[in-house]
Amino acid sequence: MAKVVTSRKACTVNPLKMSQPIGGALAFMGVAGCMPLLHGSQGCTSFGLVLFVRHFREAIPLQTTAMSEVATVIGGLENVEQAIVNIAGRAKPKIIGICSTGVTETKGDDVEGFIGLIRAKHPELDGLQLVCVSTPDFKDAFQDGWAKTVAQLVRQLVEPAAADAPRRAGYVNVLPGCHLSPGDIDELREIIEAFGLTPSFLPDLSGSLDGHIPNDFTPTTLGGIALSDIADMGAADITIAIGEQMRAAAAALQDKAGVPYVVFDRLTGLAPNDELVALLSRLSGRPVPSRYRRQRSQLVDAMLDGHFHFGGKKIAIGAEPDLLWATASWLTELGCEISVAVTTTASPLLERVPAEEVLIGDLEDLENRAVDCDLIITHAHGRQAAERLGVPLFRMGLPTFDRLGAGHQLSVGYRGSRDLIFDIGNIFIANAHEPEPDTWRPSGETTDDASTAIAAH
Repeated sequence: MAKVVTSRKACTVNPLKMSQPIGGALAFMGVAGCMPLLHGSQGCTSFGLVLFVRHFREAIPLQTTAMSEVATVIGGLENVEQAIVNIAGRAKPKIIGICSTGVTETKGDDVEGFIGLIRAKHPELDGLQLVCVSTPDFKDAFQDGWAKTVAQLVRQLVEPAAADAPRRAGYVNVLPGCHLSPGDIDELREIIEAFGLTPSFLPDLSGSLDGHIPNDFTPTTLGGIALSDIADMGAADITIAIGEQMRAAAAALQDKAGVPYVVFDRLTGLAPNDELVALLSRLSGRPVPSRYRRQRSQLVDAMLDGHFHFGGKKIAIGAEPDLLWATASWLTELGCEISVAVTTTASPLLERVPAEEVLIGDLEDLENRAVDCDLIITHAHGRQAAERLGVPLFRMGLPTFDRLGAGHQLSVGYRGSRDLIFDIGNIFIANAHEPEPDTWRPSGETTDDASTAIAAH
């Protein structure tokens, strides 16, 4: 069991974590016709906008209430009102998702109360959904903001149902964690549909941030789950939550509509995907399709091929808790040693991470501990540390702005687990030291000593 330690440094150096409101905004981007709105200063929104544009390389819908020093002191009702009215008039969204920030949380703005006053004053907003989430950036992290937003979407938008209400046979809710890419969601959709089931993903970034060219410009999200589909999630057979962060949202859905749920803490690796396809087979009453039997066989073969290169390798990982858990568990199963584990926020999974210690810290902490490691796994902000240490870097997580295809990186399912073996294994191969005569000699023995020993023999 890992020991969980929190860094006590006076300041963060080279941050690993991102803020709650950014996580909440990204979750809102998985809803169709949505305009995320950060209630805070323009700088808060500008930071998130640049980060998302560089990672996804797409146009990002994100607005701000543009709080000034004066507005922050006297309260943000007028700024929130103007922002909502202007967005409703110009962008014509179906939903506006409002995430608070540190400055407005410190002031104590009652945004829920603001919304009530704004609706009473502007009846033209009656058809517009307004969802507000408390996401102060002075606490918690990206994963927490995402999780809180999804739970709030469930509480506010899912139609309530009695526990004994009839279910829509074959319909499955999927609550993906923030560590899953649009490519991961596409992969899961394909797997679930192969069993004849109909999945609803909340949020669904595969529709909005998968890198496609739209037929027409829209100022709001390009795709994602429709509000009507969110409302119908209460009638599904089951909810599949992916990542410990989604447990609260799944429980909220069960409380509101009686939908039973199962949590997969990871879908990277052989065993968890065996559990997933077994569950889907039971739900559908169908055998596992032949292509997934073949993909499983390919994964097992990749494990056999790759374990020579993974065995004994020391790995340093810096990631959000669910991504850390999924990656560390999979690499340990392949024979690696997790020498350094750094994360961003608290999670029940941290004590289970296969490492001696898990540090809630930053990339400076990761760098200081990764000197003797064979590989560093973190997002693109870890590239300078990797260069200084001379240790190869495998980029995972958000943001990854110095490589193409970050939104399509696959890490779930048999195929995603197999591809991780190839991608990381090839890094080990490329950085392996070629054997030379000196590398075979016992420590401390010289060339002359070896020659003398051979002659004597």
